[in-house]
This record gives sequence, structure tokens and C-alpha cells, in this order.
Amino acid sequence: MTDLLSVVWDFNPVLVNIGGFEIRYYSLMWAAALLVGAWIFSYFCKREGKSQELADSAFLYIALGTMIGARVGHCLFYEPEYYLLKPWAIITEIRDGGLASHGATIGIILAIWLCSRKNKVSTIWMTDRLGVIAPISGALIRFGNLFNSEIIGHQTDMPWGFKFMRLHRGIPVEQVPACHPTQLYEAICYIATFLLLWWMYHKTEAPRRRGMMFGVALIGIFLTRFFIEFVKVNQVAFEQGMTLNMGQWLSIPFILIGIGSVWYSLSRPAVVDDTNKSKTNAKKR
Repeated sequence: MTDLLSVVWDFNPVLVNIGGFEIRYYSLMWAAALLVGAWIFSYFCKREGKSQELADSAFLYIALGTMIGARVGHCLFYEPEYYLLKPWAIITEIRDGGLASHGATIGIILAIWLCSRKNKVSTIWMTDRLGVIAPISGALIRFGNLFNSEIIGHQTDMPWGFKFMRLHRGIPVEQVPACHPTQLYEAICYIATFLLLWWMYHKTEAPRRRGMMFGVALIGIFLTRFFIEFVKVNQVAFEQGMTLNMGQWLSIPFILIGIGSVWYSLSRPAVVDDTNKSKTNAKKR
């Protein structure tokens, strides 16, 4: 009965193949994550009286920070012994895969810091707005992982288990084990975090509590990651036998930073509402 309820997942991850050059759904999900993020950040800038130049500059910095951070993070966190001996492979072997969300987060934070200095904007203001964006972008990327049949969970007899057929070529479907679709678990939790932050931005004084939305985003994203890792197959061999795997150890500092950021925001008075201030100044002119 359980087999009948399992999802047989045999999705072709390649959208187009032209002469050996592939365009994968995973790449499209990354592009969608960046474009959706750019659109939402432009919305924030317009709503709060910031310039379009800031939105354009932020897109460039954050896109580069995300990709560079994700790639370098994977190479250093998960396969340092290989990439330290062959550092050029970080670039030349990028088509073989290997991107880390923890590295992407570090890259984004550094990009925000650089962008805010260049544009003379509060770094905390930017991190709060990017905190709203990060969960929905992360959800899109996890859908890309699902299309690739990667980052899967352990075997399960739950009725929503997925049979990832492309990982078991030539094996009859009835012999393929159903596994936790951990990509979907993460995506659903990230969407829930995004909806919470979107509500906080529009319906509470969170935008005036500098660090609040950034902290909630870090807690929501990395607490999700920490717990889902318990049902996820380890990514590299050295994680076998570890009480907590690499993804969990890397998540703990971000959770603590998130808690600290929320505490910081609550321990200080709310700042002037930039949106209302901008509208008032516009009326005076």
C-alpha cells in the first residue's frame, strides 16, 4: 500500500540540450531566485524612497556574492583536501556541481556590506530587507535540487516518500526505496519563513526594529536546515559517524547570530520610519 502512495520521481533535469550544451531547470531556478530577489528589493527601495541605482547596484553585488560564496563555500567546507590541492578546479570544474548555502550566505553578507558602503546606505537596513528575500530565493533553489534528484533524504515508509528513479537506473520501480523529499521539506519551510517576514514587514513595526527581520530570517532558514539534516543523506564521506554533520555545524553560528540580531533589535528603540519620512518630505517639496 505504501508503494502505491509513494511518488515516482523521474523528472528530466535538462530543459534543452543543443549540441551537448545543456540548460537545466536547476540553472533556471538559480536565475529565478536572483530575479525574484531583485524585483522584491526594488519594491522595497521604491516603497521606502531609495533610489533605483541602489537596487541595481545591490543586484550586481549580491548576484556575485551569492555565486562566489556558494561555490567557494562548498569547496572549502565539504572538499577542502581536493580543492586546496587544485584551486583552479573551483572555476574549471564548476559544471560538475558543488554549491553551499552557508557559503552563499557569507557571500551575500559581504556583498551587502560592500554595497552599503559604496552607496552610503545602512548595512543593517539592507540586511533586513535581504532577510525577507533570502527564504523565497532559497525555496526556488531547493526546487532546482528536486529537479536534479539531489540532496535527498533517508529511506522512509511515509506515504509522501519519493522514489528518485534517476538515482537507480535499470532497477524496477518496485525495488527502488522511497526516500524523504528533503528538498521539498526545506522549500516549504522557507516559503513559510518568507510569508512570516512579508507579514512582519507590512503589518508590524519590524522594519523600524533594525536587525529584527535579518535575525528572524537566519533563525528560520538555518533552524530548518539544522533539523532537516537529521533525515538527509550526508553529502560527503567524512560526515559518516559524526553526531552532527557539516551542514548542522555550519548552521549553528547563523542561528546564534540570528538570535543575537533579534535581541539587539528589541533592546534598542525603534528608528524613524523611513517610508513615512520619505513621503512627508515629498509632500513638503
